[in-house]
Amino acid sequence: MGDHEQGMSYGDDENTHAPADVDLSRPSIARVYDFLLGGKENLEIDRRAANRFLNVVPEAAQIARDNREFLRRALRFLVGEAGIRQVIDVGSGLPTAGNVHELAHEIAPDVRVVYVDNDPVVLAHGRALLDRDQITTIIRADLRKPETIFEHEDSTKLIDFSQPYAMLLGGILHHLFDKEDPYGATAHIVERLVPGSYLLVSNFLDDDEPRAKAAERAFMDSGLRRGRFRTWAEQRRFFEGLELVEPGFVYVNDWRPDERTSTEDAVRTLHAGGIGRKV
Repeated sequence: MGDHEQGMSYGDDENTHAPADVDLSRPSIARVYDFLLGGKENLEIDRRAANRFLNVVPEAAQIARDNREFLRRALRFLVGEAGIRQVIDVGSGLPTAGNVHELAHEIAPDVRVVYVDNDPVVLAHGRALLDRDQITTIIRADLRKPETIFEHEDSTKLIDFSQPYAMLLGGILHHLFDKEDPYGATAHIVERLVPGSYLLVSNFLDDDEPRAKAAERAFMDSGLRRGRFRTWAEQRRFFEGLELVEPGFVYVNDWRPDERTSTEDAVRTLHAGGIGRKV
């Protein structure tokens, strides 16, 4: 992916041109995140949904920014230290500065990246931006059906599943309800990982503070109806069968912080992340 100026644009809300299968009457998770990150590919309905969340947690946009920074530091480890050359980014969202393939290629230009999403707008943007990229692609697949990721023909073209790879589930599992079996989906992924592969997970966190429950209610009331703040114990289950990379599953800003990591963050206790390794 890349900067917004390279892709498609919504323009003003009244003259929006979008893929035929996009429901513009409902907010989109991808477009809400885009708004929180300061992007331009969002509509009034998305901004209203975001503002319901912001009314509860005014610093909520910082969660999105912290997650981007966590991904940057994680890729520095995965590509720079662990030597991973294959990455699958699930729930990749709309293009913004510092996408996974851009960050990875700054470290090693030969890293192959598959972006995964099921939002038609994200797919349209991604395909336009990656049209001439030979080692990066985007596919339509669903985390709730992991086989759609592993068996997609474009995945099998770019990714050698017999060799180590990294699966990124950054800010995606918290949009699945328990009844959608996020644990089963993650267990399926862990089972498919070959030794030396990695799973990254970052999610909203319920660290037993009132804002988490209030923010969860705001998500449900916003029209998105997809936001689950899970506890530490609930989220550690995602790493069953894996060896956690130091410092473990922690607040995202505590995961190998550097000079760019926020140290005085009002929302640091609402977001956790970590990386597990298949041994």
